[in-house]
Amino acid sequence: MSHWPHALLLLVALIVGALAAGPALTTAQPPSPPPGPPVRYRVVGVITREQRSAIAATGAAIDAIGPDAVAITATPDERRRIAALGFAVQPLAGPLDFPPADAAYHTYAELSAELQAVAAAHPDRVRLFSIGRSYEGRELWAAKVSDNVQTDEDEPEALFVGHYHAREHLSVEMLLAILHMLVDGDDPARPKDPINRLVDTREIYLIFDLNPDGGEYDIATGVYQYWRKNRQPNSDGVSIGTDLNRNHSYRWGGSGASDDPGSETYRGPAPASAPEVAAIESFVNNRVIDGVQQIRVAITFHTYGELILWPYGYTYDDVPDDMQADDHAVFVALGQAMAATNGYTPQQASDLYLTSGDFTDWAYGVHRIFAYTFEMGTNFYPPGAAIPAETARNRAAVLALLDYAGCPYATIGKAVIYCAEGSAPQRIWLPFLGGS
Repeated sequence: MSHWPHALLLLVALIVGALAAGPALTTAQPPSPPPGPPVRYRVVGVITREQRSAIAATGAAIDAIGPDAVAITATPDERRRIAALGFAVQPLAGPLDFPPADAAYHTYAELSAELQAVAAAHPDRVRLFSIGRSYEGRELWAAKVSDNVQTDEDEPEALFVGHYHAREHLSVEMLLAILHMLVDGDDPARPKDPINRLVDTREIYLIFDLNPDGGEYDIATGVYQYWRKNRQPNSDGVSIGTDLNRNHSYRWGGSGASDDPGSETYRGPAPASAPEVAAIESFVNNRVIDGVQQIRVAITFHTYGELILWPYGYTYDDVPDDMQADDHAVFVALGQAMAATNGYTPQQASDLYLTSGDFTDWAYGVHRIFAYTFEMGTNFYPPGAAIPAETARNRAAVLALLDYAGCPYATIGKAVIYCAEGSAPQRIWLPFLGGS
């Protein structure tokens, strides 16, 4: 019995100690659940570019734009932030059970085989090569089309790029259509043929599929996944993918690109951190010969919206400090002229909403390339039967761009000021444009 007082004191001390330690122990929270997957929504009451930019600033991907609404793909957190801005956010019923396959579209294997076949059939005009590899190790196929294709001649160069975003398979078909347009109908016995003239006086580069990993993932299950990004794992250990068209090195990290790895518009941890973006930037950088960028004009093809967009996306200003007034005039004149051939709407990229880290801003901001974005079609997954009409619709615009690659300033009547004698286009494709 003599031990009870000591035991009671010890018990009281333990209880007091536990109570004192209790708050510190209870402050530890269980780990947050992983973010939910992106879902498609319709946001109503959206009219101005500033409203669209505010939505894009949450990290949501704006898929389509109407007169008073936008369709988006957003994580649950991004949806909550958009709702907090005062917008009504509604689930968007989409064709998530789209038919398992569209036989007319090319898988990566089918694309690779067709490119090999075309190069073998036209060795004098087509040189097939790779600009690098995707995250999962797929070759990023490119082709050079010219008359002396194995020689680096002093000729104006043009670049066309497909498949930045995985679900935009129509852009791959557009690149294949350009390749066939340039080589299938050529006839060396007809040197005055307009396409022959362009092939003989230009060096044309085609990058067919910049995002093969994402594209293959999008179709792997037999049901379209609406996948947008590449397939590079992110540092959060949960999410996958970088938006390749927010990862370029010029004005990276600004408005319209998310720092959330789970976002559809995740910009990546650093500029050109995606191997696919690093590869295309390296290719374009290496076209600087003796201090002069050889590529003068470019188009990247996307879906959807029937738009022709030019820089800049990072600012609403038409002519900011990093753009020359005459260059802006060229962008407008040539963009409007190409739109007259295909019925698309021509406008500055930021008139939709602010973006940063995209290809056209980088191509012009770093290299002064007259680079455009074409948004093809009216949905992400047009049926295979629509491919011929959708690609043929851009034939005249592509040929016009190639024609004006000789001297883009001819579109504003200043070829004499900016370009060497004889470099002005013949304007076969756009006879309505003024110029010198």
